[in-house]
Amino acid sequence: MADPPPSTAGARFVDPQVLGRIGNLKLLARNVVDGFINGLHKAPYLGVSVDFAEHRGYMPGDDIRFIDWRVFARTDRFYVKQFEADTNANFSVLFDISRSMSFASRGISKLDYGRYLAGCLTYFATTQRDRVGIVTFDDDIVTRVPPSAKHLDVVLHTLDRIVAGRPGAFEKPLFRMTEFFKRRGILLLISDFYDEPETIVNQLKPLSYGGNDLIVFHVLDPAEVDFPYAEAGNFRDLETGQRMPVVPEKLREQYRALIAEHIERLSKLCAENKIDYAFFNTAQPMDHGLFRFLAMREKLNRVR
Repeated sequence: MADPPPSTAGARFVDPQVLGRIGNLKLLARNVVDGFINGLHKAPYLGVSVDFAEHRGYMPGDDIRFIDWRVFARTDRFYVKQFEADTNANFSVLFDISRSMSFASRGISKLDYGRYLAGCLTYFATTQRDRVGIVTFDDDIVTRVPPSAKHLDVVLHTLDRIVAGRPGAFEKPLFRMTEFFKRRGILLLISDFYDEPETIVNQLKPLSYGGNDLIVFHVLDPAEVDFPYAEAGNFRDLETGQRMPVVPEKLREQYRALIAEHIERLSKLCAENKIDYAFFNTAQPMDHGLFRFLAMREKLNRVR
């Protein structure tokens, strides 16, 4: 059977029931980012925005009222003034597709759950007329789709075709991403975050230096949280392939305490560094978590 066209290949990752629940909330940026359109952040003056952003070359069809005639007098070229409220936001998904993301004790894998999260929020961002893109990575960059107003289909097609096959690491791919996101925007990182919380947050900090608004979605399988196994056996590390004999009954409480501490520490460090954090258990309805997260962001933006 031939591959479906890009316009439909990833459509299964946009759940209409989820979109119906979150459709009354706006994906607001914590910081002032280049790009929320008039109607989301209305200027207090009719016809103009508050803050000048940048110049760009005149294009046929542009409103001549916004031509900067002083620049024209100096350069003999037409440039149009752009304002903060006139440009759309860049929204990009940074998707960890390392081997451990393929794990599923039952039902949906972390990779597929992350695909639904990414697909829904990317679609939601386009309804705000934001530019959307995606970067997938394991121990290096795998694919990159730069943000564009026309890239929803490409992002969904990319989500549909990803495969979690190699071990993962954060340092190299996140460092390379600093070159991609020099213009301020919203960055959504989806991962199971199997690394030390301090290491993860330290590697995220450079992405925030350019004014990017960072969001972290921490996705785990219920078995990774509860460790429900009863029988002793060899457990395999999905990242390294190493096997280890384990007696679950003797390690269960210690394991649960370590996971809870890991989640709490990562959440706390993200908060301290103004990174929005949300935890998702793949056994729980995704729309509940999304609704709760977006409501929290909207509430925080009202008081900031």
